[in-house]
Amino acid sequence: MKKIAIILLTIVLFGGWTQLLNAQYTFWEPEGESFAIEVSLENTDLMRLPIYRNAVQSLIVTGDHIVAGTTADEGLAPFVYVASISQREMISYSDLEETIPGQRSIQSDFCQGTDGTLYAGTIANKDNYGKRGAGHLIAVDVDRDGAIAIQDLGSPVPGEGIFALTCDAAGSTIFGISYPTGKFFTYDIASGEEEVFDDIVPTDSERRDFRHYVQTPDMYLSRALVENERGMIYGSSGLNNIFYFNPEEKSFTILDETLPEVWGRTSLGQVQAWATSEDGLLYGGNRGDGELFILNPETGSVKNLGKPVLMHQLRGLAFGRDGKLYGVAGGPPGYGHLFSYDEEKGFHIYGNPQFTMVAPGIEQGIDWRAFNMSRLASSPDGKYIVIGEDESLSQLLIFAVAE
Repeated sequence: MKKIAIILLTIVLFGGWTQLLNAQYTFWEPEGESFAIEVSLENTDLMRLPIYRNAVQSLIVTGDHIVAGTTADEGLAPFVYVASISQREMISYSDLEETIPGQRSIQSDFCQGTDGTLYAGTIANKDNYGKRGAGHLIAVDVDRDGAIAIQDLGSPVPGEGIFALTCDAAGSTIFGISYPTGKFFTYDIASGEEEVFDDIVPTDSERRDFRHYVQTPDMYLSRALVENERGMIYGSSGLNNIFYFNPEEKSFTILDETLPEVWGRTSLGQVQAWATSEDGLLYGGNRGDGELFILNPETGSVKNLGKPVLMHQLRGLAFGRDGKLYGVAGGPPGYGHLFSYDEEKGFHIYGNPQFTMVAPGIEQGIDWRAFNMSRLASSPDGKYIVIGEDESLSQLLIFAVAE
């Protein structure tokens, strides 16, 4: 009898794992409007970005324009580029090497000022001695035709890059985290005045713990910041902590509750993405174990909603016009997955997005599959969800959310 039970249990477990493995190879194309925009395939003489310089790290949708900031391989320079949803193609780009030489990545998310100007932060390349230079804060203006103008606003934290940032609701102040030290800074857009704080810089003890897990700053510094309805700026710090910064008092508070974690993996916590619901709740994605959670800013409580897929990382979150939260989870060495979440039905896993890409040179169309997805953004009206890839050849994938 015991032998039969073991055999039955083995069959059940094998069947379950087979299902999970098959999910890795499930491709999804929505029934409604969906398409891929070619950005980096050098198959024509038309506007394209070169290989190894087009991985999307910053992404925002403003009206018909998708604005993306890229990361390049070490020693190469990134781009800011604009794609049109209606035209279904990239319409302009700016090589950052021509504006601010020596940069490798437009690492932070974009945020928007009062006049529509976009702001982002960079991380520099290493010099011949292996030392990384200073990153810069940049202002990006995109006109109605998609033309790009970039202004260098300098380095808020001397000698450091910019890992994450956000703007306040008024669009007057930028809040950010430096790289690799992890200093918190504020930047007044009108005056250009900046202030730097050491309060959330990892302690020596924390850094020893991070090194024990072979973690580098890009794995433990807060990848995203968000403002709540009361103007507090939230992010992650230390060993799985959540903090908020009070701009009026210039003070930091560490919440009693921490990021969700699997036992023994405290050191792996990092907020990779935030999204704010209509009722003011903050939805966050934790890198360490790829968990989705809700933070209630009023009570400080954290609710773990679980793992969409059996992989680490949860790199992008955005709400659609249907009220669902969309996200991208997982990544190398596995395939990333698109998912949605709503309170009534929980998670829905779509699989790997596979959208048809039609462009000059590939008029017949090809099915482009997104295996390594870096960021996700929604249009202001929630109609479109845009996915950016993190590959040597990266494209944009767009689908319309059902009403």
